[in-house]
Amino acid sequence: MEKNITLFVLAAGMGSRYGGLKQMEKFGPGGGTIIDYSIYDALSAGFNKVVFVIRPDMEEAFNDVFMSKYRGKIDISYVFQSCDKVPGWYKSSVEREKPWGTGHALLMGKDVIKEPCLIINGDDFYGREAFEISARFLSQECSEKLYGITTYKLKNVLSANGTVKRGICKVENGYLKEVEEVFEIERKEDGRIHGVKLDGAEVVLNDDDNVSMNMFSVYPNVFSHLEKRFGEFLKSMKDPLKDEFLLPEIFNEMISKGEMSFKAMQSDGEWFGVTYREDADYVRRRLKKLSDMGVYPVDLAI
Repeated sequence: MEKNITLFVLAAGMGSRYGGLKQMEKFGPGGGTIIDYSIYDALSAGFNKVVFVIRPDMEEAFNDVFMSKYRGKIDISYVFQSCDKVPGWYKSSVEREKPWGTGHALLMGKDVIKEPCLIINGDDFYGREAFEISARFLSQECSEKLYGITTYKLKNVLSANGTVKRGICKVENGYLKEVEEVFEIERKEDGRIHGVKLDGAEVVLNDDDNVSMNMFSVYPNVFSHLEKRFGEFLKSMKDPLKDEFLLPEIFNEMISKGEMSFKAMQSDGEWFGVTYREDADYVRRRLKKLSDMGVYPVDLAI
């Protein structure tokens, strides 16, 4: 019997640098969103369930763009991420507007995800190869003690329109040891890729460095880990308006404490995303070219 595997789409982001709800913007030649391409690739790779996390204020637009298209054709649902979804004991004197982060977003799927699951960003194009790699791992290897991360080469995840922040992965013997956030990454006039570490130190990076694009393969026991750590995060955070509960930091801690191993699997495929408004034209051109090449149909209807 085929193993059930779920695609979990992080689609609750604010889109502040982009200036709009890029998750629902039509980039493909037939009007497809980036999420439509991810769903198309995921279904082709063997995924059989899709769960979105969105904000409550996005529900009406989300239903118009996605649920009307897929409901009744695939197992698809959504859950809400909102700032008031916290343990009953948590009290704050300030009203938060910024979502609690990707760890909290995944935690919102606790009641609907009972099978191995792949996490992706809703505004990133990952390419078919990455979904195929992840699906094989989820179906054959993923367990309570072994998760996975599908990475990309740094040279394939830069933006021509500004600096980017990326999670640089330290990999040893095929397993992830740490994801380190590096900021202001760009290729400079010397041809090399430069970035700035959290402590302000400048660093020169390599074209083929492994990079996390939040494409994690996890087992359902992840939710018990997240619940415990979210409580700890709320007790220890310094800024209740801005601090975020983020998956790379959570997984780093799980790895360092020996609670979990992460198999690292690099995709040589193309990634692209829309960090800046200026990225949109490039994304449209690339999707048009992929359609012209026959990689995707113009109409992604399933």
